[in-house]
Amino acid sequence: MKLATFKRMQDSTREDREIIKPQAAEYFFKLPERVLAHLKLLEGEYSGFPIDRYHHCLQTATMALKDGRDDEYVVCALLHDIGDTLGSYNHPEIAAAILKPFVSEANLWMIEHHGIVQGHNFFHHIGMDRNMREQLRAHRLYQHTLEFVDLYDDPAFDPSAETWPIDVLEPIVRRVMKAPKRSIYKTITADA
Repeated sequence: MKLATFKRMQDSTREDREIIKPQAAEYFFKLPERVLAHLKLLEGEYSGFPIDRYHHCLQTATMALKDGRDDEYVVCALLHDIGDTLGSYNHPEIAAAILKPFVSEANLWMIEHHGIVQGHNFFHHIGMDRNMREQLRAHRLYQHTLEFVDLYDDPAFDPSAETWPIDVLEPIVRRVMKAPKRSIYKTITADA
């Protein structure tokens, strides 16, 4: 493997970029594997829930896929809680940051705000305001998010519910994450 030789980014040359770009493209191309490996870290993490967080994500995506949701929505359902490992206090924002280059504004807002919307179902049990979601109600994407919570996220804690394996969902993740819709780096692709 050939490496660039600059010591500071400002000293890099076009020749350095010709070395870096194809290797960066290969690294970017492998993003789905890294994301799925990170999602797998949720396996065995119950935190008192009836199923572990990994299977909760699989179950959420399974229900969305069975309902005929498009690939982007299914990937959002699968990755909606991926932020739990590194962002326990702000997991929706972490998931949204991962998904942002690949999803629509509607689905991004849904993932970023699902925690507050779902909080209506349990915040009052942990000393929080269960009506916190009311601050979001006037937003045009509130109903989209409420539907996600009510149909997929909230009921996906059932140990007896059908849950498809990651093998079914992995190709969908690869399709959605193949090329970003919005990113300053969207010119770096596997074809570079």
